Amino acid sequence: MGKNLTKRSDDYSKWYNELVVKADLAENSGVRGCMVIKPYGFAIWEKMQAGLDKMFKETGHENAYFPLFIPKSFLSKEASHVEGFAKECAVVTHYRLKNDEDGNGIIVDPEAKLEEELIVRPTSETIIWDTYRRWIQSYRDLPLLINQWANVVRWEMRTRLFLRTAEFLWQEGHTAHATEKEAIEEAELIMNLYAEFAEEHMAVPVIKGVKTESERFAGAVETYCIEALMQDGKALQAGTSHFLGQNFAKAFDVKFANKEGQQEHVWATSWGVSTRLMGALVMTHSDDSGLVIPPKLAPIQVVIVPIYKGLEQLDAISERVKPLVQELRSKGISVKYDDRDTHKPGFKFNEYELKGVPVRLAIGQRDMDNGTFEVARRDTFEKETVPMEEVVSKIEFLMEDIQRNIFDRAHKYREDHITEVDNYDEFKRLIESKGGFISAHWDGTNETENRIKEETKATIRCIPINVAKEPGSCMVTGKPSPFRVLFAKAY
Repeated sequence: MGKNLTKRSDDYSKWYNELVVKADLAENSGVRGCMVIKPYGFAIWEKMQAGLDKMFKETGHENAYFPLFIPKSFLSKEASHVEGFAKECAVVTHYRLKNDEDGNGIIVDPEAKLEEELIVRPTSETIIWDTYRRWIQSYRDLPLLINQWANVVRWEMRTRLFLRTAEFLWQEGHTAHATEKEAIEEAELIMNLYAEFAEEHMAVPVIKGVKTESERFAGAVETYCIEALMQDGKALQAGTSHFLGQNFAKAFDVKFANKEGQQEHVWATSWGVSTRLMGALVMTHSDDSGLVIPPKLAPIQVVIVPIYKGLEQLDAISERVKPLVQELRSKGISVKYDDRDTHKPGFKFNEYELKGVPVRLAIGQRDMDNGTFEVARRDTFEKETVPMEEVVSKIEFLMEDIQRNIFDRAHKYREDHITEVDNYDEFKRLIESKGGFISAHWDGTNETENRIKEETKATIRCIPINVAKEPGSCMVTGKPSPFRVLFAKAY
C-alpha cells in the first residue's frame, strides 16, 4: 500500500488533507463544505465521545437532546449572540417542494412559506434557554447541568476536513446556577476537564487561559479555553467554556425563587468541544508515514500480521495466535488479526503504519520455531523480538509507554516553541520564521490587538490562567502591561 504522502516540511496543509483522506478518517461529501466521517475516523470520535461523556457524568451532568431548528425570533433576543453568528446561519424558509409546471424539475412551493423562518442551529443557547424557562421555577431546580451530543451548522466559506466544516459534530453543555460564584466554578471545572482529556487521552499538551474581549464567545462575560500547538507552529483552540453571566437568563426571562422566596435571574454557562479535536490529534502527533494515534484513542491498539507460505503454515500460525488475541481482549486491549490472503505482509505493514496502529506484531515460521513475535511500535518505529510468554506484558507496557512518549514529544515541541519577546520588530520576525506561541506584553486595548492581527495575522490565543504578575511595557505602544499574553497564528 503505497502512501505517497506529501512531506510535512514541503506542504503541511497538503500533507494534512492527504493524510485525513488516505488514512480513511474522512472525505468531502456531495454537499459543499460538509464531510463524510468514515468508519475508522468515526471509531476514534466514538472513543473521544466515550471518554468525555464519562467525565461529564462523573461531574453530575446529564445528556438531553434539543431541536435542530431555532425560530429566528429566538436568535435576536440576545443582541451580541445574534451579531456573532448572523453571517454563518443557514435559514429554512419553506417546507415543501413541487414539480415545476414548465417541466424544469422541482421547485420550492411558494405557497409553503413558513410563518416564521427557522435557523439551523449554529449553537443551542437560545432554544435551550427558552426551554429552561419552563424547567426552572425554584432554587430546588438548580443547578441544572445538561449536555447534548449533536450536529451544528455554521456556513463557513473556506472549509477543511475536521478543522472547519459547514456541519460538524460536537457536544455542548448548558448549565444554570443560583449564584455567580457557582457558574464561574462550573466554567472553570469544564476548562480543567477539557485540559485533562486533551492531555491524558489525546496526549496533546494544552495551555489553559481566558480569551480577550474581542475573542470571547458571542454573548459571554468570560471565555475560558485550552490552546494546543500543532507541528507547523500554528495554534489550535481545542475547547472553550463560557461564563454567560445572566445575559441569556434575562433575554429569555429565566427566573427562580430563592430560599427567601424572592425572584432572581439564574446564572449560566455553556461549553463545547467538536470534531475539530480530530484535526488536533492528527496534526499534533502524525508524521510523514501517516497517523500516530495514542493507544487510549486507537480503534485498533494491536494488529497481528502472519507471514506464511501456504494455508498449512497460516493455519498453524492462526492456532498459535488465537489464545493471544483472547487474552489481550480479556485485558481490554483491542486487537486485530489480519489473516487476509488478498494482501501481502508488506502491504499490511504500510496500511497499519498509515492508520497509526500503536503496536504491530508479526509472526512467521521462524518465530513459530523460536517461540517469538516481532513487536514494532508505531511512535518510534523500533522493533524487537519478544518471547511468546512475555508478549502480553510487553504489549501492556507499550500501551502506557507509547501514550507517555507521544505526549512528552508533543510537550517538548510546545515548550521549545514558546518564546518571550519584548520588541515588536522581533515579534514580527519570529512569528514568520519560528512560529509557535510568543509570550509578550500587550496594553489591553482592542486597537493594539487589532493592529497586531492586521499586520502579522497573529492573534492573542489566551491570557494564561495563573500567569505570574510581571509588569512590563506593551511591545507595540510602550504602555504599561500587568502580564504577558500568548500570541500565535492559528487555525
